[in-house]
Amino acid sequence: MNDMNKILLECQNVAKSYDLGRTAVPVLKDINLQIERGSWNAILGASGSGKTTLLNLLGTLEKTTSGEIIFDGCRYSAMSRRESSFFRGRKIGFVFQSYQLLPELTVLENVMLGGMLNGMSKSTARSKSVELLSKVGLAERLKHHPNEMSGGEQQRSAIARALLNSPELLLADEPTGNLDKDNGESILELFRELHSENKCTIIMITHSDMVASCADHVYHLENGVII
Repeated sequence: MNDMNKILLECQNVAKSYDLGRTAVPVLKDINLQIERGSWNAILGASGSGKTTLLNLLGTLEKTTSGEIIFDGCRYSAMSRRESSFFRGRKIGFVFQSYQLLPELTVLENVMLGGMLNGMSKSTARSKSVELLSKVGLAERLKHHPNEMSGGEQQRSAIARALLNSPELLLADEPTGNLDKDNGESILELFRELHSENKCTIIMITHSDMVASCADHVYHLENGVII
């Protein structure tokens, strides 16, 4: 594999600001990153450093103010909103700190939903969801609703959902942030197993040095700048 093919995702002079009245408030400034295919990356920073904004940009949830993000040769700036949504559904998986499970659906239905919204047949979504939920240790919990499960179990469900479309990139926003020490370590061990088995590229944002130490590469974000 040549050097160009090793790079899955690249940020070139990326900046992001938000308008507050007549004032533009900068959140990210001149971010340059190269993320290798199959690597596990941690972006470490305090609250307010711009971590979540950067993750939203990498996941096509927001547009940059300036600069370019390139994913395997595809320039984000060239995509329409509809194209970004299509791209995101097929290339990127998300794991959020707050799980983002729909309370009225069972765990199995929550995991199936993302696949069906991206064109997967119901039968395929069901079989893949059952397989993934078994892999994350929830084979006996398929018919439970989120409020009947612990935080660790809900996060495992969210990880299964993120993997349903076999994403090339997994973005995780403080995935252990709402969990106690034991559940947090269990979720990190699950990420280790999935990374080893699936060779999926992971970008995980965290404020924890311990969580960041699991990654192949650690980037420090401070006041909107990688230092």
